Amino acid sequence: MQQIINFLIRYKTFLLYIFLLLIAFVFTFQSHSYQQSKLLNSANYVSGSFYELSTNTTSYFKLREENKSLLKENETLRHQLYNKETTVISKIDTSLSYTVVTGQVVKNSFSNQRNYITINKGKTDNIAQDMGVITDKGILGIVENTSNAFASVQSILNDKSRINAKIKNSNHYGSLVWDTKSYTKVQLIDIPRLAPLGIGDTILTGASSSIFPENIPIGTISKFDLDSSKSFYFIDVALFNDMTNIKNVYIIQSLNRKEIIELELETQADD
Repeated sequence: MQQIINFLIRYKTFLLYIFLLLIAFVFTFQSHSYQQSKLLNSANYVSGSFYELSTNTTSYFKLREENKSLLKENETLRHQLYNKETTVISKIDTSLSYTVVTGQVVKNSFSNQRNYITINKGKTDNIAQDMGVITDKGILGIVENTSNAFASVQSILNDKSRINAKIKNSNHYGSLVWDTKSYTKVQLIDIPRLAPLGIGDTILTGASSSIFPENIPIGTISKFDLDSSKSFYFIDVALFNDMTNIKNVYIIQSLNRKEIIELELETQADD
């Protein structure tokens, strides 16, 4: 207690000055609206900045949760899109043709002759061989092998890849292949010379595919020439997907694929 008294006596002049200064500030702000507004504005700015920082920090840590929510919503929308009615006249509900599951890429190659993509969904998620894999921009490839938790996908950047594709707004279709020269382009072959086409035309998956739904985006025509027989076009297709930068994917199962293949085999056997 004696130390406190000694401190007050020693610094009584300074403490008196601070006390009088505070009183002066109080009277000044009470009598002048300008000073009051400046003080309030400063306080609001500080508190606003703090709340903004707090909100931004919270939003950052919620991004992953929001991303998962958006992927789930997109999964539902794509499920509805690929199973929409093919006829508007009948208004009869048709059975589902496709299932859609979201996943993420954990490994990706694009500089080899035979490139593969590993995704974090497998047998426990009902992923199986010959399911199609796409992104929100276009196709990636086809599931080749699965483990319990993962699946390897044969990329469209693979010299064994062969996918049915067509020119948008046209019934002309051919096969999508890769010449191994560039990871930004694939090739469309077997398009007859009578087919109308031009630079910039969009290439989509065709109706003859038993793996992908029709009209999944692939890319645009960047170059085309007639082959040596002068009967078919050899077309370079610039991919919509950046094959070096892939994260979120959708795995698509055609529920009618088995029946279609069995029918085709039966037809071939009859021949």
